[in-house]
Order: sequence, then structure tokens, then C-alpha cells
Amino acid sequence: MEGPADGDLLAAMTDAALAAASAAGAAHASVRVERIRTQVVALRDGILETAIDDTEVGTGVEVVRSGSFGFAGSVALGVEPAAALAREAVHAARLTAPARRRDIVFADEPAHGRVEWSSPFQRNPIDVPLADKVALLEEWSRRLMASAGVDHVSASVVAVQEDKYLADLSGTIALQRRVRVHPQAEAASVSKEGDLEEMRTLAPPVGRGWEYVGGDGWDFDGELARLPDLVQEKLRAPSVRAGTYDLVIDPTNLWLTIHESIGHATELDRAMGYEAAFAGTSFATPDGLGNLRYGSPLMQVVGDRTAEHGLATVAVDDQGVAAQTFDIVRDGVLVGYQVDRPIAASAGFGRSNGCAFADSPLHVPIQRMANVSLQPAAGTGPSTEELISGVDRGIYVVGDKSWSIDMQRLNFQFTGQRFYEIRGGRLAGQVRDVAYQATTTDFWRAMEAVGGESTYLLAGAFNCGKGQPEQVAPVSHGCPSVLVRGVRVLNSRQESGR
Repeated sequence: MEGPADGDLLAAMTDAALAAASAAGAAHASVRVERIRTQVVALRDGILETAIDDTEVGTGVEVVRSGSFGFAGSVALGVEPAAALAREAVHAARLTAPARRRDIVFADEPAHGRVEWSSPFQRNPIDVPLADKVALLEEWSRRLMASAGVDHVSASVVAVQEDKYLADLSGTIALQRRVRVHPQAEAASVSKEGDLEEMRTLAPPVGRGWEYVGGDGWDFDGELARLPDLVQEKLRAPSVRAGTYDLVIDPTNLWLTIHESIGHATELDRAMGYEAAFAGTSFATPDGLGNLRYGSPLMQVVGDRTAEHGLATVAVDDQGVAAQTFDIVRDGVLVGYQVDRPIAASAGFGRSNGCAFADSPLHVPIQRMANVSLQPAAGTGPSTEELISGVDRGIYVVGDKSWSIDMQRLNFQFTGQRFYEIRGGRLAGQVRDVAYQATTTDFWRAMEAVGGESTYLLAGAFNCGKGQPEQVAPVSHGCPSVLVRGVRVLNSRQESGR
């Protein structure tokens, strides 16, 4: 398998870095060599606006010596630079020792030997020529702009190839490649009165190859054909009347609610207060483990670093921990957290569940989100149409847009791409300006029904932010459609004073 550098060079760098760290007294040490290539192509009204092809290469070494942590990173690749980084990391551990309040300990993890793994793909999107990417987006743009009522079109595709090599003192040597892609198109319509509405495709980013853009796993042709009528209908739709509604929420919208109100809330470092200065803490504090009623008994949430095509899927995390699947919420009760090795040790967990990641060889691995997913109903389960049929007065919410959540992940507000009024168990046309608002526990406790496997979708984002300096991580969230009773709905237009 091709790695971020020649295999012989990687082996020599590993030997040099780990030997230097051991000689300096490190109890734990790992060396990480990465090549991350990112391509962004974006068109506005069929005209190329952005074309980026960026490659980041570098080496990072982390150590624990006498209870203190040290890290050093460099863009250099080579045997002597690797050894120098190890010595620099040990020096950093010595310098920070007087400031530490407790010893840094990594939870035990067995050696996994040599691991070679790649996310599944048929055609690497990085290898697709720029001209082909531009031609596809031009064709999408022409198709949308040819429709009456579409005034502007944006189209883009982001592709990433992440090659990562990790070796540590325990004997784990992992060579991994992750490929991901996110195609997207958006149509905008302006009324005679100057009112603007936009509508995006719903296709989520995935850990797949270019075959996804070609229609394997998503009907892009069908969605693009529907988009002009949908945005025009939205432009003509009445503004929602604020009040309390039953919501049927599509997975294209619900994934983001899961991300903000469950994914971040159950990161144990956050729950223990370590993110307070930047991204906040969490209401789901450790004293609630095993007894906090997070949601209804139908709520089953798992963390999963093994999900097929998941954006956070790996074989081994950035601290040498094998990928796992684990419970976070079972029967509506908080039963687990996402943890890395230092947090697992400090909190008394026997083992990390593989939630360490660094977005660059120059950055320290920190605790990051697994693919956190709400499980569908057992068996066949209800369809989205069956969920809708059980609502007398409500709204069907499709697609993500803006969000807001407080620093404890408790009070939130979400909007979406498309909203359909439900009357007497049937869809009654679009409404707009919808924002739903709740507290995390009230919302999930009001979840009355969960869709079956036929409604399940793995969605997510490339750009989950955390840490200081900020790091960005890709993560997926799977979920079915759900029915949530009695949710407060605001009119976002009125709330904004327009």
C-alpha cells in the first residue's frame, strides 16, 4: 500500500524517532507521518471561481516522560529530522512538567502489529482531472440555470486523500488511507419583490470515491431535476406560523441535531470541563453516567469508528487504538462517552474507545468524535410516510442549514432546507422560515417513533471544529427519520426582524 513516504524511509524514521525518545526516558512515544491532499473546485453561475489543490506533508512525534506530555512537529521528512523531533518533544515534556496538575497517563492498549487499511473506493476522486471536475459542475450548473425561475447557481466538489503512517513503542505500525468526497449544488431564486430563497442538494459527504458522484449511492440526476421546482415552490410558500408542532425530521436534517446535541455533548473531555475556554462544556456530566435520562426509551445511540463509508472511520486511531463500536445511549439512558487514551486513564476507564485524531502532522492528537449514530427501529420499522401519517398538525423537516446551541449543549435551535406542512397525516405543501427550538433532553425525550432501516442515512460534515489551536475533523452521523411530539417552532423571518 502506498504511504506518505517510501517504506524504507518510514521504517528508518520510526527507528530513529523511537530510539531517541526511549534514550531520553520516554515511557510512551509515537511517530506520525502524513500526506494530506485536498482539492476544492467551485463554480458560480457556471463560471469557475475556485480551484485549489493543496498538499500537506509532515512528521509529528509525541511522548510521555515522567508524567509529562510533549509534542513536536515539522514539515521535514527524514531520519535525522525524526530523531530531532523526538528529542524536541522530550524537551517540551520537561518544560511543561512544573505546570502540570497531574501525571499524564495513557490507558493501556495492546500492540496491533502491522496494520494496512484503506477506506473503500473504486476511483480515487483525487485522481480525477480538474477538467473533468469542472466539466461535471458546469453541466450541473447549465441544467439548473436552464430552468425558469432559477437566478443563480453554485456548484462545488471537495475531495480529500489522507495518507497516515503511525508507529509507537508498543509495536503498532499502521498505514492507512482515507478518501472522501462531497459534491454539492445550490439553486437560488429571487422574486419580483426581491425576496431570495435557496435550495441545496441533500447528498451528504461520504468516505467513498468518484463513483459516488457518478450516481453510485445517490441519485444526483433525479435531485437536480427536482431542485428548480422545489426552490420555486419554497419562494411562493407561506411563512410558518410560530407555535408548537409535531415534527417528522428527515435524516438529512437530524444528523446535525445529533452532532451538536449528542456527539459533542458526550465527548468526555468536554464533559470534564477541558473545552470550557473555547467550545464549552456539557450538561451530560460524568455523574449522569448510567442514570441520566437522555431521551425516550426508543433512543439507541452508538459511537462507531468502523462504519462503512463513515468519515470518521479508521482501523487505528492517532494514539494506536483499534477502531471500535460502543454504546453511548441505551434505551434512552446515557451509558458511555467518547474517550481517548489520556482521558480514559484519568477518568478510570479501562481502555480508550479510539477517539483520538489530529488534522495535521503538525498538530497534537486530541479527543475527537466517532461516527455517532441513532439506530433505526428493530425489524422493518415504520417508513417516513407512516411517521407522517401519524401526525395531525405538524411539519416535515428536510435538509440542514443553520444551527445554534449553547455552551453546555443543552439549549438549541435548528433550521433546514425544506419544510412541509403536515395536515391530517398528509403533506400539504411547503412552508418556510421554520426554526425548531428545544433543550436537548426535552427534545429527545419527546421522540415518540423511530423510522426503520429503509429511512436510515449516513450523513455528516468535513468541518467539525474543536481545540485550541482549532482542528477540523470529518465525521458522519447515521440516523433514521423520527417523530418528535410538541416541539416549539419559531418564525425565523419574524425573529430576525425582517
